[in-house]
Amino acid sequence: MSPSNEQTFLESASKLFRYYKKLGEGAIAQLSDKEILMRPNDASNSIALIVHHLSGNMLSRWTDFLTSDGEKPWRNREAEFEESYIGKKEMMEA
Repeated sequence: MSPSNEQTFLESASKLFRYYKKLGEGAIAQLSDKEILMRPNDASNSIALIVHHLSGNMLSRWTDFLTSDGEKPWRNREAEFEESYIGKKEMMEA
């Protein structure tokens, strides 16, 4: 990939990431702390758990972007579904 194509790709990816981040933040802003922790049933995860998992995934995937690939050895994926944020403020900071 040429330097100009690489820059265009990175700018496009960054713009798309910010767009989806804004959509997610807008949806979450409408919810209470109680609602982000709610699990519709025993087979479902709460919004807080899903965001915790997504955060871990993105942190792992975007750390050392373009120099290392994929899952990082320090990530504990299964723990992301055992622990949750305690509230919306903590979740949004993450």
